[in-house]
Amino acid sequence: MKNILAAVVLLMFGHVPAFAQNGNAQAGKALWDGPTTQCRNCHGVNGEGAFGPDLAGRKLSLTHFIHAVRKPWGIMPAYETSQLTDAEMGDMVAYFDSLPAVAQPGKWRFEVPAGAARGQVVALNTGCAQCHGPILNGPRANMGAIDGSFEDFKNEVYSHTTTHPKHRARLGEPMPPKLRMGNFSSTRMWESQLREIYDWAKNDLGFRVMITGRLRKGEPAKDGIAYRLDIENLGLKDKSVAAGDVTVSLIVPAGVTVVGASGAGYQGVQADAQAKANVAVWKLERIAPRDHITFNITLSKPGTAADNLRGTVRWTTPSVKTGPVDQANIAPAPL
Repeated sequence: MKNILAAVVLLMFGHVPAFAQNGNAQAGKALWDGPTTQCRNCHGVNGEGAFGPDLAGRKLSLTHFIHAVRKPWGIMPAYETSQLTDAEMGDMVAYFDSLPAVAQPGKWRFEVPAGAARGQVVALNTGCAQCHGPILNGPRANMGAIDGSFEDFKNEVYSHTTTHPKHRARLGEPMPPKLRMGNFSSTRMWESQLREIYDWAKNDLGFRVMITGRLRKGEPAKDGIAYRLDIENLGLKDKSVAAGDVTVSLIVPAGVTVVGASGAGYQGVQADAQAKANVAVWKLERIAPRDHITFNITLSKPGTAADNLRGTVRWTTPSVKTGPVDQANIAPAPL
């Protein structure tokens, strides 16, 4: 009888999928460090812990890890299979097992600053601002693009995996390969907390204009290599506002010269003390909602992975309460 019971137990609990036993630590590290997950913002760059618990060297079972991701015990959002598969979690567990345990968990990515407004305190203490930054630049732009109501904000938090794709489709913004945020539970992230965060983000800081800048891969040209830059205000015409007093800057890689450039408001190449580089500059009076503006620049030679064409879009209106200007970064051109 004991042998039969033992066999039943083994059948029920002893079967472990192959990927749990043979997780690929290198693949787990690539996933952890890569752009499709942002777990490190809460659990530390190397799994040493921060806002969330440490994971490095903890020898976690895959069963417990999957449960923690799919049905978290704490405030952490729940992640779906479309965001992180069981096999990928097996790779992550293998990666954590390859790391040494820490004597003491690391510090939070962002501490609560002295004199912080109540909404910012809640945003940091619930983890929202650990991922999105102390002044929630991303969420404030998302809400600004549609003049989002509290219901819009609440749906983004509690039903992110279904709401956010619809939000991006409404704005005409391309979807990333995977959504990086899961769905928060209303029993752990209370609606009253969301209200405090929303009121602070909208009324104290203000919603942002949703400006994006994208460089296309360089193409061989007669005198060098030509790049196209697309700048857009993704806000809806009946909901959002224009960005005013706009400066578009592209940092020219070291040892590279600008052969030519075109587009409205081109000012030429200037030395930028802050960037410590030469910068190609365009000035625009405004970028209205749904505006799509194209600029072109030709360089004498392409940049490198370490120093490639990149830049910023800056604007001063509507009134920026977090500094003299607001800005969106332009990621380096694809190689």
